[in-house]
Amino acid sequence: MRTINWYFWALLLLCSAYGWWKGGGPERAVSAILFVGCVFTHFAGTAWSNRWTNVEEGVFLVDLAVLGGFAAVALCAERFWTLWMTALQLIGTTGHLVKMADPTLIRWGYAFILAIWSYPMLLLIAAGTWNHGKRLARFGVDRSWSTFSVLSDRTRVAPPIG
Repeated sequence: MRTINWYFWALLLLCSAYGWWKGGGPERAVSAILFVGCVFTHFAGTAWSNRWTNVEEGVFLVDLAVLGGFAAVALCAERFWTLWMTALQLIGTTGHLVKMADPTLIRWGYAFILAIWSYPMLLLIAAGTWNHGKRLARFGVDRSWSTFSVLSDRTRVAPPIG
């Protein structure tokens, strides 16, 4: 039997929806990556009776994919908070390495190391989205992507006129 933290899932849905609805490109990307990563993590774990007793390889792979997604967004985004998201995900992902290095780590300690960083991530999505809205209201525009990024409007060549 799997236990479900309904408070976390409600916060995840609320923050992801807010990021997707009111955010710019980076807020939408990070919201989607975190939401999909949490859904995959829920199904990637072992049976509940054995959960967290050994390294959760499926969860580790999902965490690595989420880390890669956050890092890609952080490298291309014109936002500072995406670096914090990547750093928090990196800390959580290293929890798997701690369990690999010390298999005697108690199961709830392992679970705690992986899960605790999710709550500040939700706060970062909400704060990043709120700040995006403030910049839009103040300046009328808020550039989402760095000028060197392939996602930037400045790097696209305009089609010839006529």
